[in-house]
Amino acid sequence: MGIRLVSGLARTALAAVIVAAGAAHAQTTEIALGMSGWTGFAPLTLADKAGIFKKNGLDVSIKMIPQKDRHLALASGAIQCAATTVETHVAWNANGVPITQIVQLDKSYGADGLAVRADVKSFADLKGKTVGVDAPGTAPYFGLAWMLKKNGMSIKDVKTTTLSPQAAAQAFVSGQNDAAMTYEPYLSTVRQSPDKGKILATTLDYPMVMDTLGCAPKWLKDNPKAAQALVDSYFEALDMIRKEPAKSNEIMGAAVKQTGEQFAKSAAFLRWQDREANRKFFGGELAAFSKEAAAVLLEIGVIRQVPDVTALYDARFLK
Repeated sequence: MGIRLVSGLARTALAAVIVAAGAAHAQTTEIALGMSGWTGFAPLTLADKAGIFKKNGLDVSIKMIPQKDRHLALASGAIQCAATTVETHVAWNANGVPITQIVQLDKSYGADGLAVRADVKSFADLKGKTVGVDAPGTAPYFGLAWMLKKNGMSIKDVKTTTLSPQAAAQAFVSGQNDAAMTYEPYLSTVRQSPDKGKILATTLDYPMVMDTLGCAPKWLKDNPKAAQALVDSYFEALDMIRKEPAKSNEIMGAAVKQTGEQFAKSAAFLRWQDREANRKFFGGELAAFSKEAAAVLLEIGVIRQVPDVTALYDARFLK
């Protein structure tokens, strides 16, 4: 009798464990997130590798997808969320790929820049010269157009050859092209090769690179708790960076084949944005910048009409 009672209790306990495990599994939301090796996105990698996403009930699969292709993955449903620059979110929405921004990730403080040969003294000297830059619809292409416009020029004043940010930097230091528009960690390739050229301007001179994480509107509507967990996980990753910088830099650096020390030097050229900075950004700065960015995108033919920029973000997850 006693043995049967113990056996019954054991079965009951085992059943309870199975039910609890099932419930925990049911609460885990799978998310495919598209991004690149850009230093500013690294806290998302940290949230993944350090188990922060998992702790918050998320099963996040990070997909490294070139910026020029990320909207295609979003449109096909291959990914539900994507990290990219603000003006790219504007372009995707304007071109029929809806995405809603829910958290600002970073602002570039010199992490994006234009490398030129020693004989180029000003933007005017770039007229007719060849610039290695990513495809239209990407941050480097927009950045180049923005800088040229601020100097009374346009993309039409230069020759462009389409190269990814990494390839543009590598081609430049190997002696190809007159200039290269790229970003960290690849811009440091140029910084470390002063004999090959110099950096004419960065986002310290032209602050127009800021990144946000956005998700498909339908997914957001269906998964508000998961979206909140995504945002919270990002801020938790920032907390970890503050508390355990060496460990965090090692983890983030490994994802882009850098040592922790190399990664830290690269990250010094940007600022990750905490909750307070996010509230300020979503409180007015985002819409203002999006409006100005849309005008440039329209001018260079990336979009054909300007979308309602005030409808491209949702600040409710920043509480």
